[in-house]
Amino acid sequence: MKIFDKYILKSFLQPFLATFFVVLFVLVMQALWLAFDEIAGKGIDLFFILKFLWYLALILTPTALPIGILLSSIMALGNLAENYEFAAIKSAGISLKRVILPLVILTVLLSALNFVFLNNIYPWATLKQKNLYLNMKKKKPALALVPGIFNTDIPNFSIKFDEKYGEEENLLKNVQIADLSAGKGKIKVITAEKGEITTDEGSKYMTLTLNNGNYYEDHMKSSYSPTERAKMPGSRATFKTYIINIDVSSFNDSEKLNDTLVKEHHGMLTIKQLDSFSKKEKVTFDEKVTLNSNYFYDSFKAKNLYKISDTIRRDSLNPIILENFNVANKSIVINDALQNIKRIISRNDNQMRGFKEQRKLLNLYDFELSYRIAFSLACLVLFFIGAPLGSIIRKGGFGLPMIMAITIFVIYFFISQLGRNLSEESAISTLFGSWLSTLILLPFGILLTRRAAKGMGIFNIDNVFETIKKFSKKIYKTN
Repeated sequence: MKIFDKYILKSFLQPFLATFFVVLFVLVMQALWLAFDEIAGKGIDLFFILKFLWYLALILTPTALPIGILLSSIMALGNLAENYEFAAIKSAGISLKRVILPLVILTVLLSALNFVFLNNIYPWATLKQKNLYLNMKKKKPALALVPGIFNTDIPNFSIKFDEKYGEEENLLKNVQIADLSAGKGKIKVITAEKGEITTDEGSKYMTLTLNNGNYYEDHMKSSYSPTERAKMPGSRATFKTYIINIDVSSFNDSEKLNDTLVKEHHGMLTIKQLDSFSKKEKVTFDEKVTLNSNYFYDSFKAKNLYKISDTIRRDSLNPIILENFNVANKSIVINDALQNIKRIISRNDNQMRGFKEQRKLLNLYDFELSYRIAFSLACLVLFFIGAPLGSIIRKGGFGLPMIMAITIFVIYFFISQLGRNLSEESAISTLFGSWLSTLILLPFGILLTRRAAKGMGIFNIDNVFETIKKFSKKIYKTN
Protein backbone atom coordinates (compact mmCIF):
# COMPACT_ATOMS: atom_id res chain seq x y z
CA MET A 1 0.00 0.00 0.00
CA LYS A 2 1.33 3.42 -0.93
CA ILE A 3 2.20 6.01 1.69
CA PHE A 4 -0.43 8.31 0.19
CA ASP A 5 -3.20 5.71 0.67
CA LYS A 6 -2.07 5.07 4.23
CA TYR A 7 -2.21 8.78 4.98
CA ILE A 8 -5.74 9.15 3.53
CA LEU A 9 -6.97 6.09 5.47
CA LYS A 10 -5.40 7.41 8.67
CA SER A 11 -7.07 10.80 8.13
CA PHE A 12 -10.42 8.99 7.86
CA LEU A 13 -10.04 6.29 10.52
CA GLN A 14 -9.01 8.60 13.36
CA PRO A 15 -12.21 10.70 13.29
CA PHE A 16 -14.28 7.61 12.36
CA LEU A 17 -13.38 5.65 15.49
CA ALA A 18 -14.00 8.70 17.67
CA THR A 19 -17.32 9.66 16.06
CA PHE A 20 -18.60 6.05 15.92
CA PHE A 21 -18.20 5.48 19.65
CA VAL A 22 -19.53 8.94 20.50
CA VAL A 23 -22.63 8.39 18.36
CA LEU A 24 -23.11 4.87 19.75
CA PHE A 25 -22.85 6.19 23.31
CA VAL A 26 -25.43 8.90 22.61
CA LEU A 27 -27.85 6.42 21.02
CA VAL A 28 -27.49 3.96 23.92
CA MET A 29 -28.01 6.73 26.50
CA GLN A 30 -31.11 7.91 24.66
CA ALA A 31 -32.59 4.40 24.62
CA LEU A 32 -31.60 3.87 28.27
CA TRP A 33 -33.25 7.14 29.26
CA LEU A 34 -36.55 5.92 27.79
CA ALA A 35 -36.39 2.69 29.83
CA PHE A 36 -34.69 4.17 32.92
CA ASP A 37 -37.85 4.75 34.97
CA GLU A 38 -38.95 1.15 34.50
CA ILE A 39 -35.72 -0.64 35.44
CA ALA A 40 -33.87 1.65 37.89
CA GLY A 41 -34.46 1.09 41.58
CA LYS A 42 -36.80 -1.85 40.99
CA GLY A 43 -34.66 -4.57 42.53
CA ILE A 44 -33.06 -5.66 39.25
CA ASP A 45 -29.46 -6.85 39.65
CA LEU A 46 -26.70 -4.65 38.18
CA PHE A 47 -25.45 -7.65 36.18
CA PHE A 48 -28.72 -7.90 34.25
CA ILE A 49 -28.85 -4.14 33.68
CA LEU A 50 -25.33 -4.32 32.17
CA LYS A 51 -26.48 -7.21 29.96
CA PHE A 52 -29.44 -5.09 28.90
CA LEU A 53 -27.07 -2.23 27.93
CA TRP A 54 -24.76 -4.64 26.07
CA TYR A 55 -27.61 -6.00 23.96
CA LEU A 56 -28.80 -2.43 23.39
CA ALA A 57 -25.36 -1.39 22.14
CA LEU A 58 -25.28 -4.33 19.69
CA ILE A 59 -28.74 -3.39 18.38
CA LEU A 60 -27.76 0.25 17.82
CA THR A 61 -24.35 -0.48 16.25
CA PRO A 62 -25.76 -0.79 12.67
CA THR A 63 -27.36 2.66 13.11
CA ALA A 64 -24.22 4.28 14.53
CA LEU A 65 -22.01 2.93 11.73
CA PRO A 66 -23.45 4.95 8.79
CA ILE A 67 -23.63 8.08 10.97
CA GLY A 68 -19.97 7.63 11.89
CA ILE A 69 -18.99 7.13 8.23
CA LEU A 70 -20.95 10.22 7.14
CA LEU A 71 -19.48 12.44 9.86
CA SER A 72 -15.90 11.19 9.51
CA SER A 73 -15.95 11.53 5.70
CA ILE A 74 -17.03 15.17 6.02
CA MET A 75 -14.37 15.79 8.69
CA ALA A 76 -11.54 13.98 6.87
CA LEU A 77 -12.03 15.70 3.49
CA GLY A 78 -12.88 18.96 5.25
CA ASN A 79 -9.60 18.86 7.17
CA LEU A 80 -7.64 18.16 3.98
CA ALA A 81 -9.31 21.09 2.21
CA GLU A 82 -9.07 23.45 5.21
CA ASN A 83 -5.32 22.81 5.65
CA TYR A 84 -4.71 23.28 1.90
CA GLU A 85 -3.54 19.66 1.65
CA PHE A 86 -6.23 19.02 -0.90
CA ALA A 87 -4.94 21.89 -3.04
CA ALA A 88 -1.42 20.42 -2.87
CA ILE A 89 -2.77 17.01 -3.88
CA LYS A 90 -4.56 18.54 -6.87
CA SER A 91 -1.46 20.47 -7.90
CA ALA A 92 0.39 17.13 -8.00
CA GLY A 93 -2.12 15.95 -10.60
CA ILE A 94 -4.05 13.62 -8.29
CA SER A 95 -7.82 13.73 -8.83
CA LEU A 96 -10.55 13.53 -6.21
CA LYS A 97 -11.49 10.05 -7.45
CA ARG A 98 -7.96 8.82 -6.72
CA VAL A 99 -8.00 10.47 -3.29
CA ILE A 100 -11.19 8.78 -2.15
CA LEU A 101 -10.45 5.40 -3.80
CA PRO A 102 -9.01 3.77 -0.62
CA LEU A 103 -11.88 5.25 1.39
CA VAL A 104 -14.42 3.82 -1.07
CA ILE A 105 -12.86 0.35 -0.70
CA LEU A 106 -12.92 0.71 3.10
CA THR A 107 -16.56 1.87 3.01
CA VAL A 108 -17.56 -1.10 0.85
CA LEU A 109 -15.96 -3.40 3.43
CA LEU A 110 -17.78 -1.58 6.24
CA SER A 111 -21.06 -1.92 4.31
CA ALA A 112 -20.47 -5.67 4.00
CA LEU A 113 -19.64 -5.82 7.71
CA ASN A 114 -22.83 -3.91 8.50
CA PHE A 115 -24.86 -6.39 6.44
CA VAL A 116 -23.32 -9.36 8.28
CA PHE A 117 -24.02 -7.59 11.57
CA LEU A 118 -27.65 -6.86 10.61
CA ASN A 119 -28.25 -10.42 9.46
CA ASN A 120 -26.63 -12.26 12.36
CA ILE A 121 -25.73 -10.27 15.47
CA TYR A 122 -28.62 -7.75 15.33
CA PRO A 123 -31.41 -10.43 15.36
CA TRP A 124 -29.68 -12.32 18.19
CA ALA A 125 -29.20 -9.15 20.26
CA THR A 126 -32.82 -8.09 19.65
CA LEU A 127 -34.04 -11.51 20.75
CA LYS A 128 -31.99 -11.38 23.95
CA GLN A 129 -32.71 -7.73 24.77
CA LYS A 130 -36.46 -7.84 24.28
CA ASN A 131 -36.87 -11.06 26.25
CA LEU A 132 -34.56 -9.83 29.02
CA TYR A 133 -36.58 -6.61 29.24
CA LEU A 134 -39.84 -8.58 29.33
CA ASN A 135 -38.53 -10.89 32.04
CA MET A 136 -37.17 -7.96 34.10
CA LYS A 137 -40.69 -6.52 34.08
CA LYS A 138 -42.08 -9.88 35.18
CA LYS A 139 -39.57 -10.06 38.05
CA LYS A 140 -41.32 -6.99 39.48
CA PRO A 141 -45.01 -7.44 38.59
CA ALA A 142 -45.79 -3.76 39.22
CA LEU A 143 -43.57 -2.92 36.24
CA ALA A 144 -45.80 -4.98 33.95
CA LEU A 145 -48.92 -2.96 34.79
CA VAL A 146 -49.69 -0.28 32.20
CA PRO A 147 -52.30 2.47 32.79
CA GLY A 148 -55.43 2.62 30.65
CA ILE A 149 -55.59 -1.03 29.50
CA PHE A 150 -56.61 -4.40 30.92
CA ASN A 151 -53.36 -5.99 32.15
CA THR A 152 -53.37 -9.80 31.99
CA ASP A 153 -49.67 -10.47 32.67
CA ILE A 154 -50.43 -11.43 36.28
CA PRO A 155 -51.95 -14.95 36.29
CA ASN A 156 -55.71 -15.29 36.97
CA PHE A 157 -56.30 -11.53 37.15
CA SER A 158 -57.24 -8.75 34.73
CA ILE A 159 -56.28 -5.37 36.18
CA LYS A 160 -57.13 -1.94 34.79
CA PHE A 161 -56.46 1.51 36.28
CA ASP A 162 -56.28 5.12 35.09
CA GLU A 163 -52.99 6.26 36.61
CA LYS A 164 -49.88 4.93 38.34
CA TYR A 165 -48.06 7.37 40.64
CA GLY A 166 -45.89 7.69 43.76
CA GLU A 167 -42.11 7.53 44.22
CA GLU A 168 -42.06 3.81 43.41
CA GLU A 169 -45.07 4.07 41.07
CA ASN A 170 -46.94 1.54 43.19
CA LEU A 171 -50.03 3.70 43.81
CA LEU A 172 -53.00 3.25 41.49
CA LYS A 173 -56.05 5.40 40.79
CA ASN A 174 -59.53 4.18 39.70
CA VAL A 175 -58.78 0.47 39.84
CA GLN A 176 -60.89 -2.30 38.28
CA ILE A 177 -59.96 -5.94 38.91
CA ALA A 178 -61.52 -9.07 37.46
CA ASP A 179 -60.72 -12.31 39.32
CA LEU A 180 -60.44 -15.03 36.66
CA SER A 181 -59.14 -17.80 38.93
CA ALA A 182 -62.45 -19.72 38.78
CA GLY A 183 -62.11 -20.09 35.01
CA LYS A 184 -65.67 -18.87 34.35
CA GLY A 185 -64.93 -15.39 33.01
CA LYS A 186 -65.50 -12.11 34.83
CA ILE A 187 -67.90 -13.39 37.49
CA LYS A 188 -66.01 -11.55 40.27
CA VAL A 189 -65.27 -7.85 39.71
CA ILE A 190 -63.75 -5.39 42.20
CA THR A 191 -63.54 -1.63 41.72
CA ALA A 192 -61.85 0.95 43.95
CA GLU A 193 -60.93 4.62 43.94
CA LYS A 194 -57.33 3.94 44.96
CA GLY A 195 -54.95 1.01 45.30
CA GLU A 196 -51.45 0.30 46.54
CA ILE A 197 -49.08 -2.49 45.46
CA THR A 198 -46.58 -3.84 47.99
CA THR A 199 -44.16 -6.74 47.60
CA ASP A 200 -41.80 -7.92 50.33
CA GLU A 201 -38.29 -9.01 49.33
CA GLY A 202 -38.29 -12.75 48.67
CA SER A 203 -42.05 -13.10 49.12
CA LYS A 204 -44.07 -15.08 46.60
CA TYR A 205 -47.10 -12.85 47.09
CA MET A 206 -47.91 -9.36 45.81
CA THR A 207 -50.30 -7.50 48.12
CA LEU A 208 -52.86 -5.20 46.53
CA THR A 209 -54.59 -2.92 49.04
CA LEU A 210 -57.76 -1.27 47.69
CA ASN A 211 -59.57 1.70 49.25
CA ASN A 212 -63.18 2.93 48.87
CA GLY A 213 -64.61 0.46 46.41
CA ASN A 214 -67.26 -2.07 45.43
CA TYR A 215 -67.28 -5.85 45.20
CA TYR A 216 -69.53 -7.84 42.87
CA GLU A 217 -69.74 -11.61 42.27
CA ASP A 218 -72.09 -13.80 40.24
CA HIS A 219 -72.94 -17.22 41.72
CA MET A 220 -73.30 -19.71 38.90
CA LYS A 221 -72.05 -22.97 37.51
CA SER A 222 -70.73 -23.52 34.03
CA SER A 223 -73.27 -26.33 33.53
CA TYR A 224 -76.17 -23.89 33.79
CA SER A 225 -77.96 -22.78 30.65
CA PRO A 226 -78.00 -19.04 29.80
CA THR A 227 -81.61 -18.82 31.04
CA GLU A 228 -80.71 -20.45 34.38
CA ARG A 229 -77.63 -18.25 34.75
CA ALA A 230 -79.73 -15.12 34.37
CA LYS A 231 -81.88 -16.27 37.34
CA MET A 232 -78.92 -16.94 39.65
CA PRO A 233 -78.27 -14.44 42.46
CA GLY A 234 -75.25 -12.19 42.79
CA SER A 235 -73.34 -10.70 45.74
CA ARG A 236 -72.57 -7.03 46.05
CA ALA A 237 -70.81 -5.08 48.79
CA THR A 238 -68.96 -1.85 49.44
CA PHE A 239 -65.72 -1.56 51.40
CA LYS A 240 -63.30 0.99 52.76
CA THR A 241 -60.29 -1.34 52.65
CA TYR A 242 -59.93 -4.62 50.78
CA ILE A 243 -56.69 -6.62 50.59
CA ILE A 244 -55.85 -9.12 47.83
CA ASN A 245 -52.79 -11.40 48.02
CA ILE A 246 -51.74 -12.47 44.52
CA ASP A 247 -49.36 -15.40 43.99
CA VAL A 248 -46.46 -14.15 41.84
CA SER A 249 -44.00 -16.92 42.66
CA SER A 250 -43.66 -17.68 38.95
CA PHE A 251 -42.25 -14.16 38.44
CA ASN A 252 -39.61 -14.18 41.16
CA ASP A 253 -37.29 -16.85 39.80
CA SER A 254 -34.06 -15.08 38.81
CA GLU A 255 -33.18 -17.88 36.41
CA LYS A 256 -36.21 -16.95 34.31
CA LEU A 257 -34.54 -13.68 33.39
CA ASN A 258 -32.82 -15.70 30.68
CA ASP A 259 -36.00 -17.36 29.38
CA THR A 260 -36.95 -16.80 25.76
CA LEU A 261 -40.65 -15.93 25.53
CA VAL A 262 -40.79 -14.08 22.22
CA LYS A 263 -39.07 -15.54 19.13
CA GLU A 264 -40.88 -14.38 16.00
CA HIS A 265 -40.57 -10.60 16.20
CA HIS A 266 -39.43 -9.26 12.82
CA GLY A 267 -36.27 -7.82 14.39
CA MET A 268 -35.27 -11.24 15.78
CA LEU A 269 -35.08 -13.12 12.48
CA THR A 270 -32.33 -13.42 9.87
CA ILE A 271 -33.05 -12.65 6.21
CA LYS A 272 -33.53 -16.36 5.49
CA GLN A 273 -35.94 -16.71 8.42
CA LEU A 274 -37.81 -13.56 7.40
CA ASP A 275 -38.29 -14.93 3.90
CA SER A 276 -39.46 -18.32 5.21
CA PHE A 277 -41.84 -16.76 7.75
CA SER A 278 -43.28 -14.36 5.16
CA LYS A 279 -43.95 -17.15 2.65
CA LYS A 280 -45.63 -19.31 5.32
CA GLU A 281 -47.83 -16.46 6.58
CA LYS A 282 -48.77 -15.42 3.04
CA VAL A 283 -50.13 -18.92 2.39
CA THR A 284 -52.20 -18.67 5.57
CA PHE A 285 -53.41 -15.19 4.64
CA ASP A 286 -54.36 -16.27 1.10
CA GLU A 287 -56.28 -19.24 2.48
CA LYS A 288 -58.13 -16.94 4.86
CA VAL A 289 -59.03 -14.55 2.03
CA THR A 290 -60.19 -17.47 -0.15
CA LEU A 291 -62.41 -18.83 2.61
CA ASN A 292 -63.93 -15.41 3.17
CA SER A 293 -64.60 -14.89 -0.55
CA ASN A 294 -66.14 -18.39 -0.84
CA TYR A 295 -68.41 -17.63 2.09
CA PHE A 296 -69.45 -14.37 0.42
CA TYR A 297 -70.07 -16.26 -2.83
CA ASP A 298 -72.15 -18.95 -1.13
CA SER A 299 -74.10 -16.46 1.01
CA PHE A 300 -75.50 -14.79 -2.10
CA LYS A 301 -76.20 -18.21 -3.63
CA ALA A 302 -74.19 -17.17 -6.67
CA LYS A 303 -73.62 -20.81 -7.63
CA ASN A 304 -77.40 -21.14 -8.20
CA LEU A 305 -77.41 -18.47 -10.92
CA TYR A 306 -76.36 -20.90 -13.65
CA LYS A 307 -78.90 -21.89 -16.32
CA ILE A 308 -80.99 -24.90 -15.28
CA SER A 309 -83.97 -26.69 -16.76
CA ASP A 310 -87.17 -24.87 -15.87
CA THR A 311 -90.83 -25.57 -16.57
CA ILE A 312 -91.55 -21.84 -16.93
CA ARG A 313 -91.18 -20.45 -20.39
CA ARG A 314 -88.37 -17.90 -20.43
CA ASP A 315 -90.16 -15.58 -22.81
CA SER A 316 -93.02 -15.27 -20.30
CA LEU A 317 -90.72 -13.90 -17.56
CA ASN A 318 -90.37 -10.16 -16.96
CA PRO A 319 -86.72 -8.99 -17.28
CA ILE A 320 -87.25 -7.05 -14.05
CA ILE A 321 -87.07 -9.97 -11.61
CA LEU A 322 -89.29 -8.50 -8.88
CA GLU A 323 -92.13 -7.96 -11.34
CA ASN A 324 -92.57 -11.72 -11.53
CA PHE A 325 -93.84 -11.81 -7.90
CA ASN A 326 -96.98 -10.51 -6.25
CA VAL A 327 -96.83 -7.79 -3.58
CA ALA A 328 -96.54 -10.17 -0.62
CA ASN A 329 -93.74 -12.19 -2.22
CA LYS A 330 -91.95 -9.01 -3.30
CA SER A 331 -91.80 -7.97 0.35
CA ILE A 332 -90.43 -11.38 1.36
CA VAL A 333 -87.76 -11.33 -1.35
CA ILE A 334 -86.65 -7.78 -0.53
CA ASN A 335 -86.52 -8.41 3.23
CA ASP A 336 -84.56 -11.64 2.77
CA ALA A 337 -82.10 -9.87 0.47
CA LEU A 338 -81.64 -6.95 2.89
CA GLN A 339 -81.07 -9.25 5.87
CA ASN A 340 -78.59 -11.28 3.88
CA ILE A 341 -76.64 -8.18 2.82
CA LYS A 342 -76.66 -6.69 6.34
CA ARG A 343 -75.37 -9.96 7.79
CA ILE A 344 -72.54 -10.19 5.29
CA ILE A 345 -71.61 -6.51 5.65
CA SER A 346 -71.52 -6.89 9.43
CA ARG A 347 -69.32 -10.00 9.14
CA ASN A 348 -66.96 -8.26 6.71
CA ASP A 349 -66.70 -5.20 8.98
CA ASN A 350 -65.80 -7.44 11.91
CA GLN A 351 -63.14 -9.24 9.89
CA MET A 352 -61.72 -6.16 8.17
CA ARG A 353 -59.55 -5.12 11.14
CA GLY A 354 -58.07 -8.61 11.38
CA PHE A 355 -57.29 -8.65 7.64
CA LYS A 356 -55.66 -5.21 7.85
CA GLU A 357 -53.52 -6.14 10.86
CA GLN A 358 -52.39 -9.39 9.22
CA ARG A 359 -51.61 -7.60 5.97
CA LYS A 360 -49.61 -4.93 7.85
CA LEU A 361 -47.67 -7.68 9.63
CA LEU A 362 -46.81 -9.36 6.34
CA ASN A 363 -45.76 -6.00 4.87
CA LEU A 364 -43.57 -5.36 7.91
CA TYR A 365 -41.70 -8.65 7.48
CA ASP A 366 -41.24 -8.04 3.74
CA PHE A 367 -40.05 -4.49 4.42
CA GLU A 368 -37.56 -5.66 7.06
CA LEU A 369 -36.13 -8.21 4.64
CA SER A 370 -35.37 -5.64 1.92
CA TYR A 371 -34.50 -2.81 4.31
CA ARG A 372 -31.57 -4.69 5.84
CA ILE A 373 -29.91 -4.88 2.44
CA ALA A 374 -30.76 -1.24 1.64
CA PHE A 375 -29.57 -0.01 5.04
CA SER A 376 -26.26 -1.84 4.62
CA LEU A 377 -25.66 0.17 1.45
CA ALA A 378 -26.54 3.35 3.35
CA CYS A 379 -22.89 3.44 4.48
CA LEU A 380 -21.79 3.77 0.85
CA VAL A 381 -24.51 6.25 -0.11
CA LEU A 382 -23.83 8.52 2.86
CA PHE A 383 -20.09 8.36 2.18
CA PHE A 384 -20.62 9.68 -1.37
CA ILE A 385 -22.57 12.56 0.16
CA GLY A 386 -20.15 13.26 3.01
CA ALA A 387 -16.81 13.03 1.19
CA PRO A 388 -17.52 15.56 -1.59
CA LEU A 389 -19.41 17.76 0.86
CA GLY A 390 -16.33 17.93 3.09
CA SER A 391 -14.09 18.95 0.18
CA ILE A 392 -16.60 21.63 -0.84
CA ILE A 393 -17.28 23.27 2.55
CA ARG A 394 -13.56 23.02 3.55
CA LYS A 395 -14.30 22.72 7.26
CA GLY A 396 -12.97 20.06 9.62
CA GLY A 397 -13.54 19.43 13.32
CA PHE A 398 -16.81 18.63 15.08
CA GLY A 399 -18.62 21.93 14.48
CA LEU A 400 -20.20 22.38 11.07
CA PRO A 401 -19.56 18.75 9.95
CA MET A 402 -21.51 17.46 12.98
CA ILE A 403 -24.49 19.72 12.19
CA MET A 404 -24.50 18.73 8.52
CA ALA A 405 -24.08 15.00 9.28
CA ILE A 406 -26.98 15.00 11.76
CA THR A 407 -29.17 16.94 9.32
CA ILE A 408 -28.43 14.55 6.43
CA PHE A 409 -29.01 11.44 8.54
CA VAL A 410 -32.26 12.83 9.98
CA ILE A 411 -33.46 13.35 6.39
CA TYR A 412 -32.41 9.79 5.52
CA PHE A 413 -34.14 8.39 8.62
CA PHE A 414 -37.30 10.44 7.99
CA ILE A 415 -37.57 9.17 4.40
CA SER A 416 -36.97 5.60 5.63
CA GLN A 417 -39.78 5.90 8.18
CA LEU A 418 -42.05 7.38 5.51
CA GLY A 419 -41.31 4.41 3.25
CA ARG A 420 -41.93 2.04 6.16
CA ASN A 421 -45.31 3.58 7.02
CA LEU A 422 -46.45 3.66 3.38
CA SER A 423 -45.34 0.04 2.92
CA GLU A 424 -47.21 -1.10 6.03
CA GLU A 425 -50.42 0.48 4.72
CA SER A 426 -49.84 -1.12 1.28
CA ALA A 427 -49.75 2.36 -0.31
CA ILE A 428 -46.49 1.39 -2.04
CA SER A 429 -44.67 -1.92 -2.45
CA THR A 430 -42.42 -3.03 0.40
CA LEU A 431 -39.45 -3.28 -1.98
CA PHE A 432 -39.83 0.33 -3.13
CA GLY A 433 -40.50 1.56 0.41
CA SER A 434 -37.36 -0.08 1.80
CA TRP A 435 -35.17 1.47 -0.93
CA LEU A 436 -36.94 4.86 -0.97
CA SER A 437 -34.36 6.77 1.13
CA THR A 438 -31.46 5.27 -0.86
CA LEU A 439 -33.08 6.08 -4.22
CA ILE A 440 -33.71 9.70 -3.16
CA LEU A 441 -30.27 10.45 -1.63
CA LEU A 442 -28.13 8.56 -4.16
CA PRO A 443 -28.60 11.18 -6.95
CA PHE A 444 -27.52 13.91 -4.53
CA GLY A 445 -24.37 11.91 -3.74
CA ILE A 446 -23.58 11.54 -7.45
CA LEU A 447 -24.23 15.26 -8.05
CA LEU A 448 -21.99 16.35 -5.15
CA THR A 449 -19.22 13.97 -6.23
CA ARG A 450 -19.26 15.33 -9.79
CA ARG A 451 -19.20 18.96 -8.63
CA ALA A 452 -16.41 18.29 -6.13
CA ALA A 453 -14.36 16.48 -8.80
CA LYS A 454 -14.63 19.55 -11.04
CA GLY A 455 -13.70 21.88 -8.17
CA MET A 456 -17.13 23.50 -8.13
CA GLY A 457 -19.16 24.50 -5.07
CA ILE A 458 -22.64 23.33 -4.22
CA PHE A 459 -23.89 26.38 -6.07
CA ASN A 460 -22.29 29.59 -7.36
CA ILE A 461 -23.39 32.49 -5.15
CA ASP A 462 -22.27 35.05 -7.77
CA ASN A 463 -24.64 33.55 -10.32
CA VAL A 464 -27.47 33.77 -7.80
CA PHE A 465 -26.80 37.46 -7.13
CA GLU A 466 -26.45 38.16 -10.86
CA THR A 467 -29.82 36.52 -11.55
CA ILE A 468 -31.46 38.55 -8.78
CA LYS A 469 -29.91 41.77 -10.14
CA LYS A 470 -31.17 41.11 -13.70
CA PHE A 471 -34.64 40.26 -12.40
CA SER A 472 -34.74 43.48 -10.33
CA LYS A 473 -33.69 45.60 -13.34
CA LYS A 474 -36.37 43.98 -15.50
CA ILE A 475 -39.08 44.77 -12.92
CA TYR A 476 -37.78 48.34 -12.55
CA LYS A 477 -37.94 48.94 -16.34
CA THR A 478 -41.43 47.49 -16.54
CA ASN A 479 -42.68 49.79 -13.80
